[in-house]
Amino acid sequence: MDEQQARERIVEAVLFLEEKGLNHGSAGNVSLRLGDHLLITPTGGRGSWLKPKDIVRLSLDGTVQGDGIPSSEWRFHTGILGRRPEAQAVVHTHADCCVALSCLRKPIPAFHYMVASFGGNAIPVSRYEPFGSKALAEAAVEAIEGHYACLLANHGMIVTGRSLQHALDLTVKLETLARQYILACQAGDPVMLSDEDMVEVHRRYGNYGTAAMPE
Repeated sequence: MDEQQARERIVEAVLFLEEKGLNHGSAGNVSLRLGDHLLITPTGGRGSWLKPKDIVRLSLDGTVQGDGIPSSEWRFHTGILGRRPEAQAVVHTHADCCVALSCLRKPIPAFHYMVASFGGNAIPVSRYEPFGSKALAEAAVEAIEGHYACLLANHGMIVTGRSLQHALDLTVKLETLARQYILACQAGDPVMLSDEDMVEVHRRYGNYGTAAMPE
């Protein structure tokens, strides 16, 4: 993928997130690794006017390469991509159900086996720090360690992925799980899967797409 294609993919991702109701207005941001730097949505970026030329190029130390002002949350994008060489993209949204749980500071526990697809037995919540701050970036990097996603306390969610498409797929899945967890809690006390149950789930996820997976 060349840089122009990467810029186009980020614009498409922003439009997708808005169309799915996972972001509204200028909330949220998207980045994509490209070689030894990254491309990120600009500050205040929104699908109604965003064009490939508006995407900002950053080095992993946060230095702008060219024109534009990056998202105010650029620090957790560079922090995650700089620390996780396998990560290729970062998506941050203010999706409603994830925001609701983040405001309760409630992680998403193993109420459903698909929690395992995020890399652990629960989806964690970071400590609270002000938006756009270095402290928030540090909290996000800490919380997402060993996982593909975390909730940001009183803020929203962050997802990383092996590709931008993988990150977008996980973003949709995370908001779905957040909504289902809230619904389950409203109906009663969800029965959690045990650690032993989750060991088997993780094993089966390791064989995902093969005959080892159940029907």
